[in-house]
Amino acid sequence: QVQLVESGGGLVQAGGSLRLSCAASGRTFSSHAMGWFRQAPGNEREFVAALGWSGSPTYYADSVKGRFTISRDNAKNTVYLQMNSLKPEDTAVYYCAADRFLDTVRAGSGGMDYWGKGTLVTVSS
Repeated sequence: QVQLVESGGGLVQAGGSLRLSCAASGRTFSSHAMGWFRQAPGNEREFVAALGWSGSPTYYADSVKGRFTISRDNAKNTVYLQMNSLKPEDTAVYYCAADRFLDTVRAGSGGMDYWGKGTLVTVSS
């Protein structure tokens, strides 16, 4: 089984930056599409970004386009989310996810193969 562990969350002022990491165990990481989701208090979980096994294509929610960048390093079994120009509305628990099919990650389908436990990002104004 693949396990996903997020890190890099914390408290940052509006306009600042954070880089989230998602470390994966298992031998099948490089064959999985990866994604990031987030859930703010009282809100539904929402899609943030996704990418294919080779690092492309990439997809982003409209709310983060131009500010967030998703990438992966298959040699390190790690996916990243670089978050710049952070806004208070970005405050949420951020979750890493993986699936054999990019369409599943992109759609945030219930059949996602793996989920991490999340890391909290708090952006102050």
